[in-house]
This record gives sequence, C-alpha cells and structure tokens, in this order.
Amino acid sequence: MQEKIELLKKLKKEKDAVILAHYYVNDEVQAAADYVGDSYYLSKIATQVPQQTILFCGVKFMGESAKILNPSKKVLMPDVLADCPMAHMAQKEKIEEMRQQYDDLAVVCYINSTAELKLCADVCVTSSNAMKIVSALPNKNIYFIPDENLGRYIASKLPEKNFIFNDGFCHVHTSITEENVRKAKEARPDALFLAHPECRMDVLKLADYIGSTSGIIDFASASGAKEFIIGTEMGVLYELEAKNPGKKFYSVGHRQYCPNMKRITLEKVIASLEKGETEVLLENSLIEEAKKPLEKMLELAK
Repeated sequence: MQEKIELLKKLKKEKDAVILAHYYVNDEVQAAADYVGDSYYLSKIATQVPQQTILFCGVKFMGESAKILNPSKKVLMPDVLADCPMAHMAQKEKIEEMRQQYDDLAVVCYINSTAELKLCADVCVTSSNAMKIVSALPNKNIYFIPDENLGRYIASKLPEKNFIFNDGFCHVHTSITEENVRKAKEARPDALFLAHPECRMDVLKLADYIGSTSGIIDFASASGAKEFIIGTEMGVLYELEAKNPGKKFYSVGHRQYCPNMKRITLEKVIASLEKGETEVLLENSLIEEAKKPLEKMLELAK
C-alpha cells in the first residue's frame, strides 16, 4: 500500500494532478485522495484546485460535472464503466412535456445525472443544498429529476411549492426498507438512525437525522451518542470510523453497496494517471449549456 501511495505522489507531481474521491469508493482510494467528500463538496473543490489534471474517483456523472466546470483542464476517471443508473432515469421528452403543461416551471436537476439531462435543467442541486436552492427559486412549480425520493423529501419541507416527481431512484438507498430499519433499531435500541434523503419516505420517517453523506458524518461526529445505524452506502464508514474512534456504526442489515463506486481501485487510479487514457471528453457546445445550471447551483448555494 505504501509503495502505491509513494508512486501516486510521484505521478501527481509529474502530471500536475489532484485526486478527488467520493465517500462511497473503496477505503484505500479514500486514503490516497487529496480531497474526499460528497457531490457538492467535490464539485466546489474541482473549481478551486490549481492543478491542471483532476483525477475523479467516483462515477461518470461526477467526472462529467468536473469537466463541465473546468473545460480547460484534463479530467480523468479511473474506470470509465463506473456509472450511476439513476443518472439516466429521466427523459428529455418528458421534461419538454412538463414545460408545456406547467407555467412558471423550474426544472431542478439532481447533480446525480448525465450531462445531457443537465442541459434540460434550470438549476442543479445536491442532497446537501437542494433545500436551500429550491427555497430560493421564485417558481412555484418544480419538476424534480431524476430522483423521486429526494424530490419527495424536499417537497415535504416546502408545502408552498408544487412538486412534480420523476420516476427515478438510487438502487442502494431504495433497497433500505422500513422493515429492515425497524429490525435494526430493535437490535440496537441505543443507536440513532441516520438516513440519506435518497431513501424512501417510510424509511425517512424513522430517522433521527436526515442529511447528505457529509451531513451524516458531521451529525455523528458532533453527537453525544455512541452508536449509529447508517442509512446510506457503507463506504462512508471509512470516514465515520476515522473521525469517531470511540463510536460504533452499523448498516441497516443488508448490503448497502454500490458496485459502480467499488469499481474504483488504487491500481486503476495509478494506471489512469500513468497512461492518461481515461479522459472525460465532452463537446464544447454541451459543456457551455450544461455549465449554466451547475454554475447557478454554486451561486445559489453560497
């Protein structure tokens, strides 16, 4: 492991590169990264780092977002097949149909989406800033794509808005069931249940805290409680345990595992930097248009 870390240090210097990693990738990749965070933090960091090469350890939409926000930089993905099924779960035709049907409509696009879907949006959001951004929009009608669960959670907090939901979901969070949460809470009566808003509403109703991945980490770190049941992808345990050595963290009771995130290995990170073959390439016209909702997100989330 140490040999690989030393090789990475050398390669980063040679290639003027920085490594960004999402909380859901393998532990060893998080340990080797320069910055680890959730989608919002990483999209913000991507615009601030001085390096000319960004190696993004995550799934495809994350690399695309980094390229859209930094068109002059080289963006590499360790595995070009690491994709997010939810990122594809909305249709341009349906978006146009909604625009025809509703006056005063804002198309709010979760950052977990393809560059092509971002083209159709008025603003992008992440799970950590969605509430703030949708609240700030003057529009009454909100078409939230692609994740229905996050949309429904935000809608429950903003009754003054009229939400239209899209039939999309994260398979990891949707697989967490109310029954499994109840069993986990019975087995660990002293543990607090911390849930990601990509979970279904019946699951969120049982949560002691609802928030983004970074929100979950911050809450657990600040809490006086010693035990937590974690309602998100279990890659987050690396950071939770590192920051809270005296606390215990449990899954809801099944495999909360994203196979796409776990495609990212340290070997692939090294190979990507050495060869530079896994570059994210997007048409300039696509970058120009898809950049607008992302920049609006960064502006409104300040």
